[in-house]
Amino acid sequence: MNKPNLCIALGRMVDPALGLDAVGELYLAEGRVCAIRAEGLSLGALPEGAVERIEVPGALVLPGLIDLHVHFRDPGLTYKEDMESGCAAAAAGGFTTVCMMPNVKPVTDTAEAVAALRRRASGINALPVGAITMGQKGTACTDAAALKAAGACALSEDGRSVADASVMRTAMAAAAAAGIPIFDHTEEDTLAGTAAGEACMAARDLILARETGAALHLCHISAKLSLDMIRAAKAAGYEVTAETAPHYFVFDQTRATEGNFKMNPPLRTAEDVLSVIEALQDGTLDAIATDHAPHSAEEKECGYAKALNGVIGLETAFPVSYTALVRAGHIPLSRLVALMSANPAAILGDPLRGTLSVGAHADVAVFDVAHPYHIDPASFRSKGRNTPFAGMEVYGKTRLTIADGQIVYQDA
Repeated sequence: MNKPNLCIALGRMVDPALGLDAVGELYLAEGRVCAIRAEGLSLGALPEGAVERIEVPGALVLPGLIDLHVHFRDPGLTYKEDMESGCAAAAAGGFTTVCMMPNVKPVTDTAEAVAALRRRASGINALPVGAITMGQKGTACTDAAALKAAGACALSEDGRSVADASVMRTAMAAAAAAGIPIFDHTEEDTLAGTAAGEACMAARDLILARETGAALHLCHISAKLSLDMIRAAKAAGYEVTAETAPHYFVFDQTRATEGNFKMNPPLRTAEDVLSVIEALQDGTLDAIATDHAPHSAEEKECGYAKALNGVIGLETAFPVSYTALVRAGHIPLSRLVALMSANPAAILGDPLRGTLSVGAHADVAVFDVAHPYHIDPASFRSKGRNTPFAGMEVYGKTRLTIADGQIVYQDA
């Protein structure tokens, strides 16, 4: 597909990986960033031939966002979401790369399944995550090397943990040998839903990763107990990364009364919420992911007790995070951009994404942070409407998303 020459002009370009925070012009050609121009700054060479100029005065121009944790429900559960609707939702939220968890039907546990999903990506860079065990049954390990060769970006048992420590140890050793990270669902089954259950499994897998040399990434961390442990592990030299999700730094457990506030891990105490914010500030947490988990209305609007776990987040993550963290004064904008672009790219081992550097993939997200709006689930591209953020006033509406040099979303 022919990729146009583009110039994104008059916006505030922010890229902590480059140390960039300047109003100017970003030039894209042949699917790559080719030049940056701002006062006192001239990087790269301008494209040859005609250039389409898109002016975005006052808007933020950021590296395309990267979500390490989504559920696209495809194959097998496409009444909730499918590849096309999931990719469209990602683009509408400014995400240009997403990591698709393997708990679909059938489970993404073979090289063939991984390759099939890679071929079906629509518009954005949609990366399959392979399962840790065959069928996610927790017994026989998958072929880590084959999954990576087919295009898997990580291995995970998300939706459950690998209960057997010896199986997890074997899987981590194979992942380390293959050079593929483990995205870890940290939950001790006998303590499911509790902060202790999250922390116990995190502790076990930190030890196993230390022993095997596996690259360990802890998913959807929500509890102070876990965060204290991760902070101490990093101080002791453990190589571990961790993510949280916006609902864990916006809501506490007092909101857990209806289906759209039910997820796993559940909402925690007010102390846990403050601990998540502190961990985002001090580097204990490395990324903000969405754990985008669409469900049908029938599966969520049936009372809290019966509702299935999971909320959607691709189309709300940036505005909610910008509003709750940057506008609230908890972290600077550069830190938020790192949490949602540069750091996830580093976790994936991809230096050409999550940055506006010359030569990087032309993945760009443009946001309007000057004008507030109210989140309206009826406007979502996702099939899901199960958001806890409905009606919330936020700043950071997506104006434009470019993935590999192609415009994949543009606000009307």
